[in-house]
Amino acid sequence: MATNRWLRPEVYPLFAAVGVAIGICGLQLVRNMRINPEVRVNKEKRAAGVLENFEEGEKYAEHAVRKFARSRPPEIFPSLNRFFSDPQKN
Repeated sequence: MATNRWLRPEVYPLFAAVGVAIGICGLQLVRNMRINPEVRVNKEKRAAGVLENFEEGEKYAEHAVRKFARSRPPEIFPSLNRFFSDPQKN
């Protein structure tokens, strides 16, 4: 009886949205734990204190997605923007 209350077709988009949000949070958590230079899980690395590792921090901050986005124009739909901003060419 409880499954009929929660597993209705109109609830599926909510489940999908929550699932995607949990997935994004999980991926960011794993990314930070694996490659963030400021996060140290091992006891030996935590005992080192504050490290001056600017190269590693720069590598973490300048990842491939950020480098790709920096070379692109800041538009979501460039062709649609051109269509509405310059109507005499259309």
